[in-house]
Amino acid sequence: MSDVVSDVSGQRRIEVLDELTPEQVRDVRRLLEESAAEDGQPAVSEQGRLQLKGRRAGVRHVLLHDADGAFVGYGQLEDSDPVEAPAGEFVVHPAHRGRGHGRVLGNALLGQSGKRLRVWAHGGHPAARHLAQVLGMSLFRELRQMRRPLHGLDLAEPVLPEGVTVRTFRPGKDDAAWLAVNAAAFSHHPEQGSLTQRDLDDRKAEAWFDPEGFFLAEKSGEIVGFHWTKVHADEGLGEVYVVGVLPGAQGGGLGKALTTIGLRHLADRGLPTAMLYVDADNVAAVTVYERLGFLIHETDLMYRTES
Repeated sequence: MSDVVSDVSGQRRIEVLDELTPEQVRDVRRLLEESAAEDGQPAVSEQGRLQLKGRRAGVRHVLLHDADGAFVGYGQLEDSDPVEAPAGEFVVHPAHRGRGHGRVLGNALLGQSGKRLRVWAHGGHPAARHLAQVLGMSLFRELRQMRRPLHGLDLAEPVLPEGVTVRTFRPGKDDAAWLAVNAAAFSHHPEQGSLTQRDLDDRKAEAWFDPEGFFLAEKSGEIVGFHWTKVHADEGLGEVYVVGVLPGAQGGGLGKALTTIGLRHLADRGLPTAMLYVDADNVAAVTVYERLGFLIHETDLMYRTES
């Protein structure tokens, strides 16, 4: 599908596309990079950036051009969750802000979603919070980025539950088993729990992927938990990318042990700082991370329509 529409004033051109051309992918990435440099964090999530290439079921791209034809804003809508409202992200280039482009992009996403929308405000900037209110959306989710230093890391020796061993991920051999465990561990999480083989392949193809930093906990030959770490080399950050434990294996300290193993790995890489993301209402996880020395660094906010 490809739609080209104008806003009410006729001063902008909006394209809604199911797939971007290589040139459009290049332009969107440049806009995202320049916006991130200005804002301090990306306006579109990792998953959204991976979804720029190729046709993806349920994903639509919104390109905004001003009256002079300049590419000034980008939005993405993902409508793949069978229960939750479609999720959107959008950004206006820093050089073109303050001219109503954000409102137009937001309304375009609302229109594409049938007025049933969830949208991220990464970093929770005041302008983004204000725009969400203008669009008639209410806050309903808070995602915290937490950080701790890795220099002089002093964590107790990880204690694994009886019968549990830890090894690293084997690309191609562990894919299906890991995807099944991930889905079970995050059945309550619409984004992480729905990862597919294509999503995993996308991440394995990224320059940061390192199976030596992807730890699997096994019991009786079956995966019962994992800690996937990620290195942001340009920023000197090691990330607790995702920690998951099968529901039947929770409550025995496996999550804490896996987190400690991953943090030690990142410290051994010489990285000065570790980061992670956690939902504010996940009190158990927040408590574990605080006890491991993590503090809140910034907050991402998600808004949604009331309908």
